[in-house]
Amino acid sequence: MTETILLVDDEQHIIDLAKMYLEQEGWKTTSATDGAVALQRILSEKPSLVVLDLMLPGLDGWEVCRRVRAQSDVPIIMLTARSDDIDKIVGLELGADDYMTKPFNPRELVARVKAILRRSDKKLSPVAESTDAPIVIDNLSIYPQRRVVTVDGRTVDLRMKEFDLLLALAENPGIVFSREKLLDVVWGFDFAGETRTVDVHVAHLRHKLEGMRPQIETVWGVGYKLE
Repeated sequence: MTETILLVDDEQHIIDLAKMYLEQEGWKTTSATDGAVALQRILSEKPSLVVLDLMLPGLDGWEVCRRVRAQSDVPIIMLTARSDDIDKIVGLELGADDYMTKPFNPRELVARVKAILRRSDKKLSPVAESTDAPIVIDNLSIYPQRRVVTVDGRTVDLRMKEFDLLLALAENPGIVFSREKLLDVVWGFDFAGETRTVDVHVAHLRHKLEGMRPQIETVWGVGYKLE
C-alpha cells in the first residue's frame, strides 16, 4: 500500500513544491494549511509521515506536535523559518523526528523522508520474531527486529530514532562514536553539523532508561559510548 505524507504549511507554494517532489517518488500526499485541520487529519487519516510547519494560524506547529504525541507515534519532520537552535531543540523535545530550516532543498526533504520511513516501516513477520536474538548487556536487552527494549525485564517505550541510536551504541559497546558519525549511522545522511540533535536524543534515552546498568557515557570533545 502506498504511504501517505501529510504536508502542513500555510504557504501554498511550499505545499505544491513538496508535493511535486514527493509524489515523483511514488508517495501519496495530502495537505492542511492550519493547525486545527492538521491535527484532525493526523488523528483520523493516520498518515505515514507528517511534514509540519511551526508557524501556523490557530494552533502552531509546537502545539500540534504536543497533542499528536499524546496519541500517536507518527513520524514528524518540522519546518522552521528560523535557524535558531531553540526552535529545533523545542521541536525535538516535543517529539519531532527531524527538522528542516526554510527555505529547504526539496531533494533533501525527499532524502529525509526516505530515511525516516525506511526505519519506521519494519513490519515484523512470525519468522522474524522467532529469530529475533536479543543483544543483552547486563540488565539491558534489545530485540532488533521487534524493536523492543527491556531493562530488568521492563519494556521501555522508545521512539524510532531513540531506538536506532541505542542500537548503534549497543552493537558496538565501548566504542566511541562522534556526534557526526551517529548522525550518519542513525539518521542516514549528513545533517550538516546539527550535532545538537544527538545530544537531545541521548538526554531522552538517559531519562527513559533509568535503572539501566550499562551507561551512555559522554566522551568530552568527541561523542558518546555505551560502557
